[in-house]
Formats: sequence, structure tokens, C-alpha cells
Amino acid sequence: MRLVRLLTILRVALRYRLDNFILGHERFDFLRWIEALMFWRWFGSRDTSPRGERLRLALEDLGPIFVKFGQMLSTRRDMVPPDIADELAKLQDRVPPFPSEQAQAVLRQAYGRDPHEVFAEFDPKAVASASVAQVHRARLKTGEQVAVKVLRPNIAKVIGHDVALLESGAWLVENLWSDGKRMKPRQVVAEFAKHLDDELDLIREASNCSQLRRNFRDSHLLAVPEIHWDYCTPEVMVMTWMTGTPISRVEELRRRGVDIPRLARAGVEIFFTQVFRDGFFHADMHPGNILVQDDGKYIALDFGIMGTLNESDKTYLARNFLAFFRRDYQKAAMAHIESGWVPPDTPPQDFEAAVRAVCEPVFDRPIKDIAIGKVLLRLFQISRRFGMEIQPQLVMLQKTLINIEGMGRDLDPDLDLWATAKPFLERWMNEQVGWRGLLRHIKDEAPQWSAALPQLPRLVHRALHDERPARVEELFARMLREQRRRNRWLMAIAALLAAALIMPYL
Repeated sequence: MRLVRLLTILRVALRYRLDNFILGHERFDFLRWIEALMFWRWFGSRDTSPRGERLRLALEDLGPIFVKFGQMLSTRRDMVPPDIADELAKLQDRVPPFPSEQAQAVLRQAYGRDPHEVFAEFDPKAVASASVAQVHRARLKTGEQVAVKVLRPNIAKVIGHDVALLESGAWLVENLWSDGKRMKPRQVVAEFAKHLDDELDLIREASNCSQLRRNFRDSHLLAVPEIHWDYCTPEVMVMTWMTGTPISRVEELRRRGVDIPRLARAGVEIFFTQVFRDGFFHADMHPGNILVQDDGKYIALDFGIMGTLNESDKTYLARNFLAFFRRDYQKAAMAHIESGWVPPDTPPQDFEAAVRAVCEPVFDRPIKDIAIGKVLLRLFQISRRFGMEIQPQLVMLQKTLINIEGMGRDLDPDLDLWATAKPFLERWMNEQVGWRGLLRHIKDEAPQWSAALPQLPRLVHRALHDERPARVEELFARMLREQRRRNRWLMAIAALLAAALIMPYL
């Protein structure tokens, strides 16, 4: 099977003249004689289409997994030239639906009975189709309208073969190109494969949806469908049917009375809320996955690809964003160095000057005059110069940010992305490091501290009456070890005292 797939890839590559990508590289000068053996090209016209277009068409020919990988590569402008990245950004995950009989067979296998016995109504015609699954409309016996997402039959096997071939290609890139190790292509493919595995388990996607719904339970900005867990399996996901207007239909939204500039600002706030408040964000926010209610509330769909950030990533990202927004390039440079994103011996003043040269020209300009993709490209060029390591965990964030830019342009070309995001980030940072952050940490740690504080006298008594003689330094060392084992009770006292001093002024 893998050999057949490899031969198919070679056939498509030759059809679109992708061999030029390899034979045109100086490292493969010794292989250029192979081109002379391709005698069938002697009698045909040479394809003069741009290389990016030929690559995009080839990926579309190879199928949905290569389309998805091309979409992700379009955000990695540190790995591919700008002309190719721009062309790959045009890739669309549009796949014809599979036959209704197959969908109903998946449902019969999942439920052990006919879908018409499970649902009061089931529409055999798919209303949406993508590379991994398709969606049907149905009605529960309780009367609620639902969307039924059904996994494509045998898709796991196809994906497994394609990912294995991508891993082999990444290994070649890493070992044959001088810049390969810095770009971490194998880690990029591994990250891509992880997200594909997540998409193949619809229980996992349902849990992603449930988590996002809980995060925005009382939000006036974003609506998330409710999962009907009794009907979900790894191959089937059932959620509330959501009604709205696709966000790409701007004129229709205006006709319905939606405030478009407000909608654009809300999109930015939703993005930054997911990233910095929750560290859990929808990483596939293209227009096909977003609807808008008549009251201007967003509706999120398709939760197979979600991004996560840990506390360290969130803090360093927030510091970088705020430094950029305030034009404090020295802090931006130091944040990169302290986070380990650039080598520790990097001269801060040199890195600061390079970042200033990229960012200064884009401030005080509306989003219609700013191409975030081009800004990222220049930042990636700086990263090469300073040996900056690519952070694979931020790939999805970069992709999402570019999607946000595209939607912002469509909705409100005059949207000031910087001015919209800056107050949110400042508020978030104050909550993390200001007195509000202190009180929140006290509240989080209070249960542990309440258990440790009653033991304080016994710990002091044990330290002072140890039978073995000890010097003062050893005594304090033992006390510090006890403190660590008992949830750092000295920090508890300090925090409580600080809270007591602050409370009268609140």
C-alpha cells in the first residue's frame, strides 16, 4: 500500500514538474543527468506556471492530507519562500462527500441499529464535507435539531500512510539542508500528525467543543454548540444544530443589521481571550468554520484542531505583544532571550535594532495597510540571522493569527488591530502580576496553606530540638527542606500578610 502511494506521489510530482524543486538545488547538481532520461518531456511543452502554483495543484491532486499539510506550511514562512507560502495559503479543504450509504453504515456500526431508529429524522444528504468527516442534519426524538458528524470510512489507514511519507520527507530536509535542523521539520510533521490523530477521534473533538463551550458559557461574544454525549462515539459526534450567517457573507450580515466594525473588534477579543485567558484556542478559524447570529454573536464550528499554551508561553507571548504595542523593542528583545527562543549570548541591542526595523513601519496604520504575513516573514528572516529556534507549539498560533488578519480585512479594513488588542493584554498582564494576581494566587493556594499552617509549630520545634548538633547554616538548610515538603508555609505567611495590608485599600 505504501509503495503504491509513493508511486502515486512520484507520478503527480513529475506531472507538475516538482522534480525541479530538488534538481534545481545546488546540492543535487550531480543528479541533473536524470532529467535527460525523462524522454517523454522532449515531445511536450514545458510548463511555465509559477512553482508555487504547480506545488499547490499537486497537493490538491494528492488529496486532503497533503492539502492540510500545505495549509500549515503556508504559515511557516521560515521554512518556505514567500511566493510558495502565498500560493499555499490558497489551498481549500474542499472534498466531495462520500456516499450516504457509507455514512449510514458507519452509524449502524456505531449504534448497533439503523440511524432512523436512533433519530426521529435523519437527512441522508450531507450538508458539509471535509477531508476527515462530513455532517448530516438530524432531529432527536426529544425534538431538538442536531448536527451529526460522521468520520470517513478507512480514513485512518490513508492518513497513516501519508504521514509516514511526510516523516520521511522531513528527515531528508533535516539532513540534506544546512538550515534543516534549525527549522525542525520533523517536529513540525509530528505536530501535524498529532492534530490529525485528534481529528480522527470524534470523542476528542467533542471534548474540545465542550471545553470551549464551558470557557465561554456566559459570553456575549461567542456561542458554542452543546454536545449530546449519549450519541457520541469515536466515529460519530452529535451536537446542537447552530443557525447563523457565514462570516464571509458581509453584505448579508449588513442586511441583517449586524454592526460590522463591532463584529471585527469582537473577533480580535475572542482570539486574545482564548489565547491568554484560557491557553486553549480554536486553531482552525477560517471563514468556513464561523457563523454569525443576527445579534452579532459569533458561532464556532469544527473543533478538531485546537491549540494549547502553557503558562510560560502565555506570559512570554503577552510580554512580547505588549512590548511591540508600546514600541519597547528592548523589552521585546529581552523577552526573546529570557524565554530561550534565541541563544542566550545574543547581543540584546543587535536583536532590538533588528526587531525595530521590522515593526516600526507598521504602527499607526489600519489593518488594510498591514500584511501580518509579510511582517512574520521579516521576523522569520531575523530568526535565521540570530539563530532563533522555531517553537513548534506556536505553529497553530501563527496560523490562527493569519486567519484573524484575513477575517479582519474582510469585515473592516480600517480595523486597528494594535489598538484593539493592547487594552486587553494590559488588563491580562495586570491580573497576572499585579495585586489582583496576588489575590488570585492566594485563593488558589489557600487549601494547601490551610493544611500546612497548623503544622508550623511542630516543624519549628523539630528543627530547634534536633538531637544531632548542627551549625546554624545546617539548621536553616533543614528548615528550608521541611518548608518545601510542607507546601512552602513561609510563603503562605508572607502572602497572607500582604493580603492583610492590601485589603483595607480595596
